[in-house]
Amino acid sequence: MIISVLSLGGFREGTLSLLQYRHVKKDLEAGTVPLHVHVEAEITRGRYCDYDTFLDQEAADYLCLYMESRRTGATYRTGNIEHVRKREVITDQSPLIRDGHSNKVRPLSPARLHDRVHDLYLRAGLLSSERKAARYELRLHSIRKYFKTQLASLGVNEDYVEYMMGHTVSTYQDIQSKGVEYLRGIYAASGLSVHPKTQVSKLDVLKQVARAWGLDPEKILVKEASAFPHRSLASSHDKGESYAESLTLALNEAVKEGTILCGIT
Repeated sequence: MIISVLSLGGFREGTLSLLQYRHVKKDLEAGTVPLHVHVEAEITRGRYCDYDTFLDQEAADYLCLYMESRRTGATYRTGNIEHVRKREVITDQSPLIRDGHSNKVRPLSPARLHDRVHDLYLRAGLLSSERKAARYELRLHSIRKYFKTQLASLGVNEDYVEYMMGHTVSTYQDIQSKGVEYLRGIYAASGLSVHPKTQVSKLDVLKQVARAWGLDPEKILVKEASAFPHRSLASSHDKGESYAESLTLALNEAVKEGTILCGIT
């Protein structure tokens, strides 16, 4: 769950540690995806300005399961010792990610968050258990870089990516003035994901065709999301159909321009 939230939200460990349930409550309980997270300046590094980022279906699903396990109580192991966590009353001020080793409800600290991610790297075989350098090449911050490079490769404008990471950009006021739904649409159109897709959809096929024809499908979809931000609130199926339709129209326009020999229906 932690890896998913970091990868799809682009948070710093210090910011994630300070997030509370209120940051995700509205969209999580309403089932609205991408899930909007407004980060106040007070919990950002440097406390310069607030910003908005999002979490797609993968992270939302993990958060739902995680919160439910806290509400109902859970049994977990550390080594050979079995622990039983009492049921927790989740309030707006509850930490989004709590310290599971403490009986007292408190947020997972940045240091413990770093250790948890590092341990996951080791268990996945991504790092050697023998430290050979002053710093590991793969660190928690590497996930934040993943968020940045993936969104950029998916066609999202660099300024929007920087804004969603909490960086101060020259276009900050302009981006914020566009509103949450506009940004949600851009994030949704990017298709940012952690898990590989196991099935090739109609949309994926159209993307492949567009690339073969010299078009940039991600830029087409980001433009679509910008023009119709309300579509970001649709179901995953409806969004897929809408984006597939947009790519189909773009491909047919290419046909009309005489650069392609056959149309798409």
